[in-house]
Amino acid sequence: MAVLVGIDEAGFGPILGPLVVSSSTFSLGHDLIGADLWQALRRSLAKKRKRLAGRVLISDSKKAYSKSLGTKHLERTVFACLKCLGKEPGTLGELISLLCPDCLERLDDYPWYKGAGDCSIDAERADIALASAVLTDDMATNDIKLLGLKSCCLDVAHYNKMVSSVKNKARVLFTATSRLIKNAFDEFGGDELQILVDRQGGRVRYRATLQRMFADMELKILSESPSASSYELGADGKKMRLHFVVGADERFLPVSLASMVSKYLRELLVANINRYFTGFHTELRPTAGYWKDGLRFIEDLKTNIPHVEYDREQLVRCR
Repeated sequence: MAVLVGIDEAGFGPILGPLVVSSSTFSLGHDLIGADLWQALRRSLAKKRKRLAGRVLISDSKKAYSKSLGTKHLERTVFACLKCLGKEPGTLGELISLLCPDCLERLDDYPWYKGAGDCSIDAERADIALASAVLTDDMATNDIKLLGLKSCCLDVAHYNKMVSSVKNKARVLFTATSRLIKNAFDEFGGDELQILVDRQGGRVRYRATLQRMFADMELKILSESPSASSYELGADGKKMRLHFVVGADERFLPVSLASMVSKYLRELLVANINRYFTGFHTELRPTAGYWKDGLRFIEDLKTNIPHVEYDREQLVRCR
């Protein structure tokens, strides 16, 4: 059996809200490493919202999420997959504890996240249980198993400290990505471990960055091209292969799932920002945090609730 990990982020571009990077990990037969997993699991999964017929949607989060539907599909997918792992979080705090426990203590420092961990998540449990059962059975039939979901959630104050330290937000993203890569290596490096990452920016060559992040590992360049760059890293008798691929969030199911996990967690946290500030002024328009609308939101705070004080370092990203 081989281990296949997909990694993707949500929230690299916005000015408000966290940057979230997530991974999804599967074990599967060697013959399925390069296969279309949507096709293999077509009885339980779908790549498009249309004609789901009860199946679980796993797609690039930009296609799974819309303003009209909100987090409906993101939530159903994340909770169905967590149930495959035997996990059923009932609150935001329980969800974060499963995905990114080390950010929980930091979130308590924010006024808009105070008490948010106790907020219940009203997912459609019966539907999710059925979808999860079908997915679990379909994976078992194909000798595929979901091994885990993890996130690295960089709340704004933590993100700002990291950016001020390295002076480069792309390096901050790669640091979070590398943390998930290292977690996968520590746990599964003794197996045939393949890690797929959606290409970050227009970068083609990753050798120098990988050598800096994994200084104790031997590195071999397998290929570098405008469409994909692949490397082998190893240490202590264990190894892994990393693939940075253009459009990986649309081409590979584990990366799509990681994209959806990241987007879902980010949307829940941004919703708490909106809930907090609209509590002071009901006509204040919520924001998704992206640059132009985020700047609009900041100006609206100054205009509509100038008496409400907040720490800018906790709300607004420096880059």
